[in-house]
Amino acid sequence: MQKHIPILDICTLSEYREDDILVNRLSDYLREHTNLHFPHRHSFYHLVYFTKGGGSHTIDFNAFEIKKNQIYFMIPGQVHTWEFKGEMDGYVVNFSTAFFQSFLLRPEYVELFSFFNGITEDSVLNLSVEASKPVIAAFEDLIAQAKADNTFRWDMIRVLLLKIFILIDQKNTAESKSVVSNYNYALLKNFQKLIDKNFTKLKLPMEYAELLYITPNHLNALCKDHTGMAAGELIRNRIILEAKRLLINQDLSISEIAYELNFNDNSYFTKFFKKQVGVTPEEFRKKTI
Repeated sequence: MQKHIPILDICTLSEYREDDILVNRLSDYLREHTNLHFPHRHSFYHLVYFTKGGGSHTIDFNAFEIKKNQIYFMIPGQVHTWEFKGEMDGYVVNFSTAFFQSFLLRPEYVELFSFFNGITEDSVLNLSVEASKPVIAAFEDLIAQAKADNTFRWDMIRVLLLKIFILIDQKNTAESKSVVSNYNYALLKNFQKLIDKNFTKLKLPMEYAELLYITPNHLNALCKDHTGMAAGELIRNRIILEAKRLLINQDLSISEIAYELNFNDNSYFTKFFKKQVGVTPEEFRKKTI
């Protein structure tokens, strides 16, 4: 019996049967994969740029209206689905966690971009007509390189992808004017990584502060200054997100989900979920599925 949301691998989606990369026009991608509207996770990074079409898409239970010159970015593990309307076109790129590592010798490099931080609200961007021009040109170069047959085509794709990331991140940073010191940025990223790794076991800010070698007050102030939320809220949000992801699968009972999230009993999990979300897990499941 399947116990989790389906996880898709690049090799099952790639027309080139490459293990680490897929580059395609969105219209072609959708013709080849007509059943991807169901909720699913990816084991890879995923981005889509829309040049035509309408409807909506959902990332980790946050819905977004599709617009021309919109781009969204997803990291491995996030849940998404879409409901397209009309003729769709644009570009889609999937790449593995290893795709840039040997090329840049910096395993964390991709994570430096603001839209790959795993926060849904930061990962969907609407570009102006002017800002979209060099991005679309780079995507066209990506398509050409993916179809080429030469020794360095995948290195060229890496360079072009980095160009797209940098163009968009520079534009995004210029507009947000959000200034975070390198030290504080590293602390925030490390805190987010620790939450992702330990949220079922460690649920208190003081436990994470100890791992980061800072005081709980320092961690809390850092989170409030740069995210607008307390450290405890970030931890609770991650627990709730995973609970929502698990609730989509009807093969898992509420008790099994409570156990997987390391709650002492089903009633405590239900109270926690309702306090954070406003509805019980059962009510959320009925409303979502």
